[in-house]
Amino acid sequence: MKQTLQLKLSQQLTLTPQLQQSIRLLQLSTLELNQELEKFLMENPLLEREDAEPESVAPPPNGAQREEYASSAVETQTNDAPAGDTPDIDWFTDAPSSSPRREDGEESEYPQLAACMPTLGEYLIGQLALTQLSARDKSLVNALIVALDEGGYLSQSLEEIVDLLPPELEVSLEELQIALHHLQSFDPTGVGARTPAECLELQLRALPSDIPARELAIDIVHAHLEALAAHDFARLKRQLHCDDDSLRQAQHLIQSLNPHPGAEYAVSETRYIVPDVIVRKVKNSWVVSLNPDAMPKLRINRMYAEIMQNKLHSAGGQMSNQLQEARWLIKNVQQRFETILRVAQAIVEQQRHFFDHGEVAMRPLVLREIAEALGLHESTVSRVTTQKFMATPRGIFELKYFFGSHVATETGGACSATAIRALLKQLVHAEDGKKPLSDSKISQILGEQGIVVARRTIAKYRESLNIPPVSLRKSL
Repeated sequence: MKQTLQLKLSQQLTLTPQLQQSIRLLQLSTLELNQELEKFLMENPLLEREDAEPESVAPPPNGAQREEYASSAVETQTNDAPAGDTPDIDWFTDAPSSSPRREDGEESEYPQLAACMPTLGEYLIGQLALTQLSARDKSLVNALIVALDEGGYLSQSLEEIVDLLPPELEVSLEELQIALHHLQSFDPTGVGARTPAECLELQLRALPSDIPARELAIDIVHAHLEALAAHDFARLKRQLHCDDDSLRQAQHLIQSLNPHPGAEYAVSETRYIVPDVIVRKVKNSWVVSLNPDAMPKLRINRMYAEIMQNKLHSAGGQMSNQLQEARWLIKNVQQRFETILRVAQAIVEQQRHFFDHGEVAMRPLVLREIAEALGLHESTVSRVTTQKFMATPRGIFELKYFFGSHVATETGGACSATAIRALLKQLVHAEDGKKPLSDSKISQILGEQGIVVARRTIAKYRESLNIPPVSLRKSL
C-alpha cells in the first residue's frame, strides 16, 4: 500500500507541463474553457482564433529596420466611479436616482439598461412618487421599502425599524403602521407583508367580493393555513363548517395566489449550458457528434510566425517558448474534445435503450465500464463526464447523468436507480389523489414487477424528486 502511494506521488511529481495542462482542460466545462482560453489569447500573441480577421504582413524592405507590428485591440470603456461607493440613504428624502451620473456629466450605460427592468425597490418608489402623501409620510414609506427583502416581505418588525430611525425625528409606531398600510396598497399585491399568511390575505382582500369561496379562503389563510398545508381537510371542514366543494374552491383560489410577490423583480444571474456533443438518430442508429459551437477554433498567428521565420524579433527565445505553448494548447484542446466524443459515443452505445424508450429503460452503468471499454483511466472518465453536456431529442443532460447505482431484481438482474425514479414518478402521477400511494405500497407494486426496493429506498428517491409524502399528496 505504501509503495503504491509513493508510486502515485512520484508519477504526479514527474508530470510534464503539457500533461498537466491536458488534465486541467479535461476538468473544465465549456464555459470555463473559453474563459481560460481568453487568458491565453491575451498572454500569448502567437495564439489567435480562426475567426479573427487575418492580419496582412508585408515583407520588410532590404536594409530597412522592421516596422513594429501590433494587433488591433478592442477599446473598452470603464466606469470612472470608484468601485464599492454607494450613495447614503436619507430617510426623509426620495431614494437616489437609478441612473447615477459619471464625473464627466454623462450617464453611465449600464444603469440605463437596468432601468428597463426595475428592481422591486425602484418599482415601488416610482409608485410612491405618484401618491398624494406628505413628504414625511413618503419618507416613512421609503424607509419601509428599503427594509424589504427580495421576496417583497418586511422581515424586520416595525419596532426594530423605529429603533433604527434617528431619535430626533420622533417617529411613532402608529405613524410607521400607517406607512405600512400605504405600502401594502402598492403593486404587486401582497408586498410589505410580514408573514406568508398576511401576504396571501392581502391578495385575497384585493379580489372582488363576489368571487366564490373568497371569504372562506380569507378565513383559512388567516387562522388555518398550517392545516391546509398539512392537507388536514377533515379538521378544516369541522372547524370552518364547510363542505367538500366549498373547501376545494377555497383551496384552488389560495393556490392561484403568489406567495412571493417580489420574486419577479429579483435580479438573478442566468447560467447557460453549452452542450459539448449532439446526439441524433440517423437510420435507426444514434450518432454522436461534437457541437461546433462549443469547439474553440485556434491557430498560430501568421504575422508573428513570419516574424520568427525572418528572425526579425529581438526576443526570439521568448517567442519560441510562446510558440511551443500555443502548439501545446491547440493540441490539448483538440485532444480534450476527441476524448469527450469517445466517452459520449461509448455512453450512447451502453444507454441506447434510454434514447429509444426514455428513463424507464436506463441501465445501470459505472465509470469503470466506460474506462475499460476505451482503455482510459477511471479518473479520466470522471473528469470527462463532469460539467460536460449532451444535447439529445429528450433534452440536455450532463454526461454523469447516465451513470448510477442499481438494485437487484428477482431474476438476478439489475435495475438502475434512474429507471426506478422514472417508475416512481409514473406511479405517483397516475395515483388517485383521494387515496395516494404510500412508500410501502409503491415498494410492493415494484416488487410485483420483479424489482426489489426497500421502503426507505423509495422514500429517499421520492425526496430526491421533490415528491411530497403521502399525507401532503392527498386531495379532496
